[in-house]
Amino acid sequence: MAQRVVVTLFDDIDGGEAAETVVFGLDGRSYEIDLNQANAKKLRTALAPYLEAGRKRSSRTGRAFTHTDVSPDPAAVRAWARSHRLDVPPRGRIPKRVYEAFAEAN
Repeated sequence: MAQRVVVTLFDDIDGGEAAETVVFGLDGRSYEIDLNQANAKKLRTALAPYLEAGRKRSSRTGRAFTHTDVSPDPAAVRAWARSHRLDVPPRGRIPKRVYEAFAEAN
C-alpha cells in the first residue's frame, strides 16, 4: 500500500495558507517563519534597508564578528604569573583572571 504525506504550511502571522518558509537571523540567532507571498514581501521590504547597509557574515569564521586582538604567548603569561606568585597550572588552560592580570600589568 502506498502512502502520500501532504504538508501544509500555515502563515505564522495571519493563520492563512503559507507559500514559503523564510529564514533570517538577528543578534546571532537564526529564525524561520512560514509566510504567504504578501507577508513574505512585507518582511523583505522591512528588512531591505538593513540588508543593504549591512555586511554579509563570513562563512569562514561562522561568527558575526572577527576577533582582532592578538593573544599573548601562553608561556610568557605563565612565566609572568609565576614571577608574581599567581597560581597558574603548568599545562592546559590558563584562567581568565591570570590573563586579565597580565593585560593590566602590561
